[in-house]
Amino acid sequence: MKVAVLGTIAVGLVAEVDRLPRPGETVLSRGLTREPAGMGTLQAIAAARLGAEVALYGRIGADPFGDEILTTLHGAGVDIAPVERMPRLPTGASLVISAPNRQFLAAHAAGANGEVNEGYVTSFLPQIREVDALLLDHTLPLPAVAALLRGLPPTQPLVVLHPMPLVDAPSLPWKRLDFIIGGRDAGTVPAGAPTGAEEAARLGQPFLDRGVRHVVTLASGEGAYLVEKAGTTRFPIREPLVPSPEVRAAFSAALAVRLAAGRGPYEAVGFANAAATLAAARREGHRSFPTAAEVQESLSRPSLPPG
Repeated sequence: MKVAVLGTIAVGLVAEVDRLPRPGETVLSRGLTREPAGMGTLQAIAAARLGAEVALYGRIGADPFGDEILTTLHGAGVDIAPVERMPRLPTGASLVISAPNRQFLAAHAAGANGEVNEGYVTSFLPQIREVDALLLDHTLPLPAVAALLRGLPPTQPLVVLHPMPLVDAPSLPWKRLDFIIGGRDAGTVPAGAPTGAEEAARLGQPFLDRGVRHVVTLASGEGAYLVEKAGTTRFPIREPLVPSPEVRAAFSAALAVRLAAGRGPYEAVGFANAAATLAAARREGHRSFPTAAEVQESLSRPSLPPG
């Protein structure tokens, strides 16, 4: 299984607090840790952990943070040869404030990620065209994302885009997207708004209308919803989870790896749901990602059927 990842590469500075601060408030942190971050970084590590042959594409600074990230990626078995270093720009960075209830606040400085451009992605098209699945990070500059999609063959590789873009994003080749993954935390839904399958279908339908084949919505207390032209299917979870960056990376990477192995969307989403649940329970940053054997063992336990 060959998987390519084009995404943000960053370092994460994580402050653990007893509760999240209110606007204008300062709270004491129990400590500050430094972790690999950026959706591209996390997805690449998660996919490699699941046994895929993974190559990561993106740009970082020629600085110590970049050195740390490349060392971690190499140790995880990710091919980092395509990653380009930018001497005049810093490596991307994220600041995360995390509370015990798994809620968090975050801010991201793009750094070298903002220089992933059309020239860069088109130079790697011959390699990316040969993989089985492509994980694509929509937070990269849109012209680069669109150029890559336009340069791909009609059916290979399978393309998984995360996070869910604005439906009116200009010049995006929607019909080349096999899966879009988005999130919906229960606390963000206004009072009186539709929930569950109805809400997932509402979010997904505009993308289906533009030619996207499948839309997956992650809901913190409900699991995943797969929205297709034929209808909406819920994949429940055993306990609520907060869709942190690690949880979302575990889900999207597992989905891509399973699709790369030739599995259908229902099996792939169920596999991804289990991978995300395991990552959420561990809360150990990039070390949270499960192996394929661990996911299979989890799936062997009795569980709720899809709805």
